[in-house]
Amino acid sequence: MNLFNEKDLEQLRVKGITKEQVEAQIRIFEQGIPFVQLQEAAVVGKGVRRFTAEEEKELQDFFDEKSKGLALLKFVPASGAASRMFKALFAFLDAYNPHKEALADYWNRTGDDAMKTFVEGMERFPFYQQIQERISDRVTSADHGVYLFVQELLTEDGLNFGFYPKGLLPFHAYQKAATPFVEHLKEAAFYAKSGGNAALHFTISPQHEVLFKAEEEKSASEVALETDSQFSIGYSFQKSSTDTLAVDKENQPFRNTDGSILFRPGGHGALIQNLNEVDADVVFIKNIDNVVTEEKLEVVGNSKKMLAGLLLQLQEKSFHYAAQLEAGSVSEDQMKEMSTFLENQLNSPCSSDYAEFTTEEKHRWLAGQLNRPIRICGMVKNEGEPGGGPFWIKDAAGQVSLQIIESAQIDRDNPQQDAILQNSTHFNPVDLICGLKNHKGEKYNLLDFVDHEQGFITAKSKDGKELKALELPGLWNGAMAFWNTIFVEVPLVTFNPVKTVNDLLKPSHQA
Repeated sequence: MNLFNEKDLEQLRVKGITKEQVEAQIRIFEQGIPFVQLQEAAVVGKGVRRFTAEEEKELQDFFDEKSKGLALLKFVPASGAASRMFKALFAFLDAYNPHKEALADYWNRTGDDAMKTFVEGMERFPFYQQIQERISDRVTSADHGVYLFVQELLTEDGLNFGFYPKGLLPFHAYQKAATPFVEHLKEAAFYAKSGGNAALHFTISPQHEVLFKAEEEKSASEVALETDSQFSIGYSFQKSSTDTLAVDKENQPFRNTDGSILFRPGGHGALIQNLNEVDADVVFIKNIDNVVTEEKLEVVGNSKKMLAGLLLQLQEKSFHYAAQLEAGSVSEDQMKEMSTFLENQLNSPCSSDYAEFTTEEKHRWLAGQLNRPIRICGMVKNEGEPGGGPFWIKDAAGQVSLQIIESAQIDRDNPQQDAILQNSTHFNPVDLICGLKNHKGEKYNLLDFVDHEQGFITAKSKDGKELKALELPGLWNGAMAFWNTIFVEVPLVTFNPVKTVNDLLKPSHQA
């Protein structure tokens, strides 16, 4: 039976998606996505590296020296809207009427702890004064003032922060409030500057482009003056061609009320396409909402330099070996040295049948393992945050590798797999330093290094109907599965995401 009519095919053409891609996605829904097979958690001494203060300083100095003349780039996924950050506040506006109920009665009735925390810390938010000035002449009581404060914060007639991207909200209160966009500029000036120029690339939503460019116009020259830097700032959108099909319970394309096929954004894994289009020797990746106040900038910046120093150190050796292999014959001793480097430094153990390979097969295998993008991933000690962590996994071919794995990819009903998850000691804060070029300075095609079997199927609903949605392999999960991967312990101060508005009350965001 033909699933697609002429209108459907035209819809696919406009989005830049082929019929074959959609059919492949339907097969994924039908077959399901297998759980990953954890071998063991990556821990310090086995998969996670820990450096002494002296070693860290050496790596920072190595980066400062070797990065001269290299193209550095800070790549910031920044398309997230703030609506989820204010979820509790939107619910409060719907549930509370200050003219009919006292706040104390509302707390007793709902047990709304998130909102209670917000109100108790209200004066410490960076937008407090701005809102107070806007509502002061309308407040009739303390409880009414709280309601007006939230209303002014979120709604279209007020500041409309519920619509804004996270990157443009006031996060830190100095003499004037600073947005994450501004804090990322300051960071870039500290560790991603080459020849006085700091380059940044933000992936954003099309509806926020005007807002981001307005913030750049307003703030970039100011920060440039403060940091003695010039900024080159680029933007890109998640490509429409990376949207994925939604299906109904029978795995048939889910259709909107107008009969068109429902496509949904493919998740942050779609950004591998954006990353593939940037041109830089060293790329620093960090999420838009993970920023620190100025007083902690040096600690965070030095941590980044340390990771980048390790990248350049490992690249130097990798490039040397790759060039040797390309030049022609290498001795058995040299190949042994290369395989030891791959196993001990790049966490790429030899294939189980490597010993049986001919010299030519060993040569080809070593070249294949060395000619890959490299990523150095900062890992923080697990403090109970939800999300991914570092693990050794075994693929269907029996090859063992280091990966960042999300809990949704793990079979929690399997006692052995769940035990490995419980033994994990570190957490992924999305702190990556990437080398995207080979020993000849040529860019890798990053799409060649994606494990398409590491996506996610999630349950959603639309127009009151249940549907299944497909997320592409995550940017730092399956989208980078076939990179050479090194995990390094970094200080907890480097991880300060703002998932809810109350996270701004944490000490790390109080200037």
